[in-house]
Amino acid sequence: MRTTFKASNGTEASGEIFEPSGTGKAPGLVLIQEWWGLNDHVRDLGQRFAKEGFVVLAPDLYHGRITKDANEAGKMMTELDRDQAGSEVAGAVKALAEHARSTGKVGVTGFCMGGAYTFAAAAMVPGVSVAVPFYGIPDTTKVDLGKIGIPVQAHVSKTDQWVKPEMVAEVKKKLDARGVPMEMHVYDAEHAFMNDTRPEVYNAGCAKEAWSRAVSFLKKHLA
Repeated sequence: MRTTFKASNGTEASGEIFEPSGTGKAPGLVLIQEWWGLNDHVRDLGQRFAKEGFVVLAPDLYHGRITKDANEAGKMMTELDRDQAGSEVAGAVKALAEHARSTGKVGVTGFCMGGAYTFAAAAMVPGVSVAVPFYGIPDTTKVDLGKIGIPVQAHVSKTDQWVKPEMVAEVKKKLDARGVPMEMHVYDAEHAFMNDTRPEVYNAGCAKEAWSRAVSFLKKHLA
């Protein structure tokens, strides 16, 4: 269901919200899109997370634009106002914390570009209790991931040339040194192996394993 909320800088933001069945309270989860935009795959993930018992809000960082063309997706991601997108993610966290169905605890997860924004939110956005990034990492010259103080579970492709396992391992090393819990799972699969709308990269076995790990981790730290 389409919804609007305030970004942390006061501007109007929008996205899609997915609620679990029933009327009881549930933890919140911000779901951040891939570089393709807030498409049917993201909606499917939102519905799946809602069925697992989360109130899910997927902010529409591209404001209605979606694409299936990789070149256009790369251009849209590059041209995205990172500060504005970060404000919209932060606003989504606050909106979920205050949602009528929410327990007040909020996690963040995201895929590809969304994985990078998930890591950034873990380091920079107040009110986030747990972060689960999938094959994404921000520019570490602009975001100090060593400042993360919440539990993180990162999912990485062994063959990924954009988000190399050693890059994520370096973040884990920093958090380990500070006693911040971080799990890192590396899969023998391609980048975007969770995306079942892309048969050229989808890996059903790895996707199932990663999903189970992510849901369990989120439930543990949002209980």
